[in-house]
Amino acid sequence: MYKKGLAVCALLLVLVFAAGCGEGGLRGPGSAEELSAFEKIQRMLVELHSYRAIATVEYRANKGSNTYETVQHARITGEYRVEVTGPEHVAGSVTVNDGRNIVQFNARVEGRIAVPVEETPERSEIFLTTFIRNYLQSNEVSVMVADMDEGVRTVLEAAVPGNHPYLATARLWVDNQSLQPVKLIIFDPDGAERIIITYHAFEMNVVLDDALFSL
Repeated sequence: MYKKGLAVCALLLVLVFAAGCGEGGLRGPGSAEELSAFEKIQRMLVELHSYRAIATVEYRANKGSNTYETVQHARITGEYRVEVTGPEHVAGSVTVNDGRNIVQFNARVEGRIAVPVEETPERSEIFLTTFIRNYLQSNEVSVMVADMDEGVRTVLEAAVPGNHPYLATARLWVDNQSLQPVKLIIFDPDGAERIIITYHAFEMNVVLDDALFSL
C-alpha cells in the first residue's frame, strides 16, 4: 500500500518541482544533488518501519505554549510509546498504544494505575510514523528545500486528515547529508505553527520489543 502511495506522490511532486516555491525561505529543489537527496529521503520514509527518538514537543495556543521533553518509540503499524521526561512536574507520564487500545500511567508512581484514553490528533500527529502515513496517502503533498546555517534541508509537506480546526498541514525537515529528521511542524489552516517537534536523537528501523507497547 505504501509503495503504491509513493508512486502517486512522485507524480504530484513533479508538478511542484516545476512550479517552484520561494515562500518563507523555502524553494523548490533545483540541483541534481538536491533531487538526489530528495529521492534518498523519500526511500527512507517508505522503508522506515520503526524508530526511537529523543524529542522536544511544543504545543502552541493563542494564549501561550507548553513544552515537553519526550522519549518516543513507534512502529509504522500504529503502535507507539511516549514517555515525558520533562518538565519535572509531569516527568514519568507514559502513553502506550498497542495498536488497539491506549492507556496512560506514571512510570515513577509505585503501584501505578493505567487509565484508558481516547486517541487525539494532538497526540497522534507528533509521531513521524503518522506523518509518513499521511504523506504517502495524501493527495496534497509538496517538496521544498530550506537553506539553513546547519546545512541544506529537504522539507516535505502533507495535509493532516480529519478537518481538525487547528491541525491542517504538517512539514518535515530532513537533513540532506545525514538523512536524519530534524523537526516536524504542524500548522493550522491560517499557517500558524501549532505543534513543533524537534529531534535531538533519532534511530531508524530499530528492533522494538513488544513489551514496550504492552498495556
